[in-house]
Amino acid sequence: MAECAFCQVQTELYDDGVPICIDCSNAGPKRKPPATDQQIRRTLLQDILELTARIDEATREFKDIIGQIPSGLAHPDGVQRIKNASSKLSVARTELMKAHRRLEEHCGGEVTPEDLEQSG
Repeated sequence: MAECAFCQVQTELYDDGVPICIDCSNAGPKRKPPATDQQIRRTLLQDILELTARIDEATREFKDIIGQIPSGLAHPDGVQRIKNASSKLSVARTELMKAHRRLEEHCGGEVTPEDLEQSG
């Protein structure tokens, strides 16, 4: 038997892999069980996949703009487009590094991100 994630009463009932007693289960959606380690890792990995896709898109956009330079784009507009694409790529890379750091800290047992502690 496991202990309820909320009140630590012995229970055999599980909700999405989290042990929960009948009383706490009946308390409704106002009580959210703590996220399991597996749910947190899944969320952190999903963040990395999404950010990697953003970087791929930003890289393609940047290369497309750079490839158009010899075509005679108006100078101020071309420069601004390059700056915008470069900034977009830089932000995506920074966010991906942050996502990798969050996953590394969690897997190392150091930190469970606050925004993921109570949600799965």
